Amino acid sequence: MTIAKPLIGITSFVEDVRWAHWSALAALTPFAYVRAVATAGGRPVQLPPDGDAVRDTLDRLDGLVATGGIDIDPALYGGDHHPVMAGVRPEQDQAELALLEAALERNMPVLAICRGSQLLNVLRGGDLLQDLADGDMSPDLHGDGRGAVSEHDVAVREGSRLADLLGVRAAVESEHHQAFRRIGRGLEEVAWADDGTVEALEAPGKRFAIGVLWHPERSDSSVLFRALVDEARRYREEQGR
Repeated sequence: MTIAKPLIGITSFVEDVRWAHWSALAALTPFAYVRAVATAGGRPVQLPPDGDAVRDTLDRLDGLVATGGIDIDPALYGGDHHPVMAGVRPEQDQAELALLEAALERNMPVLAICRGSQLLNVLRGGDLLQDLADGDMSPDLHGDGRGAVSEHDVAVREGSRLADLLGVRAAVESEHHQAFRRIGRGLEEVAWADDGTVEALEAPGKRFAIGVLWHPERSDSSVLFRALVDEARRYREEQGR
């Protein structure tokens, strides 16, 4: 008997794109996320930014990946619009916050990446440093959030779920110009770059809720995606699917 693969929802964004002789608004998901979920043994499902029927959508899923992307609207955490921000998409923010909140409520496995991890922090009442250049960090260590990628190490807190998966030191690829500042309730810092920037959060009261500022989907074989899919498989079995 063929065992159904766990369904992993992957958030997407809307862009006006051109291909061949067509031009249209399209819901886009970078293929690296799709490939990472599939390689890990899951069935990737694209989730357009739509705040309607969130619970019906999650009723059919076994796990959630909140992807990277454009900066979050600072109004969500009481901030002002920083000059380096290219723009915001409040509708996308609200749709993804609703997905994250509902997924966590039902204890669904969640992997939140870059922007997704920042949304997780904001959802829990945290806030963000809008540009690393405004802090004591080393912006060059993290990429710039505009296409420049940086490879660097992170120290992982011993005893954390993340350390169980990656060990206490791991090499990562970053592309972000913002960082966590105030950490949201129910979340714990579990990884740091050498300049002290918090690079990962997790919710220890949840079965699997990890947020990382780096991009594990760019790895050929990501331990984090395999762990997500394994938890999603167990979640699926518990739901009787």
